[in-house]
Amino acid sequence: MKKIVFILLICLVAVLLIYNISDKENDQILEEENENKILSPLSGISASISKVERRPVAVMFDNHPNARWQAGLSQAEIVYEFFVEYPYTRYMGIYLINDPEELGPIRSARPYFITTLLEYDPIYVRAGGSEEAKEYIEQLEIADIDGLTNSEDAFFRNTKVGKKSPHNLYTNMENIRNAQIGRGYSSTGDYEGFNFYEKDTEIQGDNGTTIEIKYNRENSTSYIYNEVDRVYERYKDGEAHIDEYYNIPIVAKNIIIQQVKTKPIDNEGRLEIDLVDSGKGIYISNGKFKDISWTKGSKDGKTMYYDEEGEEIFLNKGITWIQIIDEKSDIIIE
Repeated sequence: MKKIVFILLICLVAVLLIYNISDKENDQILEEENENKILSPLSGISASISKVERRPVAVMFDNHPNARWQAGLSQAEIVYEFFVEYPYTRYMGIYLINDPEELGPIRSARPYFITTLLEYDPIYVRAGGSEEAKEYIEQLEIADIDGLTNSEDAFFRNTKVGKKSPHNLYTNMENIRNAQIGRGYSSTGDYEGFNFYEKDTEIQGDNGTTIEIKYNRENSTSYIYNEVDRVYERYKDGEAHIDEYYNIPIVAKNIIIQQVKTKPIDNEGRLEIDLVDSGKGIYISNGKFKDISWTKGSKDGKTMYYDEEGEEIFLNKGITWIQIIDEKSDIIIE
């Protein structure tokens, strides 16, 4: 009996030793993984050094009602929504640490999107563009992947989503990165990121749990604050905005509303949007909002956002949506 007890004690000690070694090994692995991760300058989210140090990608998304919903949009770290021809808007997603398996529908460029993407020195993914935009891209030697002219093999017509051309042109991040290498584009970008709070922070401001932005009578964007997840769930023209491929809600941790001057420049309704300028805006996060201002000194300069004390704002870590709206557009925050 004593012999059996002795053997059991030895086994128990062995198990404890193995568990202790295993626990230390796991701690070491986790520590090594954390040491190999840094914060994304676009979102403040932690990711591997190899992903954070690569070149950003800017993707043009179709937002025509016949194109909805978009695939892979939930994976962008920053998304811009701009006016295009009345009454529509269009999205540009900025990607760095994520590699969506599907992206689209892809749509065409406008000059003001290019003025914006210059801030990130990205690979630009699009499908054609206005004549002015195409001249702009060539003049500035943008690292361009165009689904209509120079990189058709990186794109495909998605026949599974029930959309008709031109609202069914798709790609994925693997194709984009392969095209980037094939065309000899630089693997890194030269740009400045945002400032982020170290910890999730409730900004000093008024309550803002429901936001409605009326681009025009036929086009609106809304956000409703989810207090549990501490993010804003997005709605487009009254419908919940869902990622078509990942089947998850589109959300924002930060919302920046940037008020700009706009005017039509041709019979097609194409617009001139003054981004190299300054103006007013609103920053929204964690159920609060506050007034801000913005300024952009040159076409390739970074847009700076300041609080009422003149200090550059900090963002909470997570996805940021930047709503570029006309100075006369209606904004309702409750």
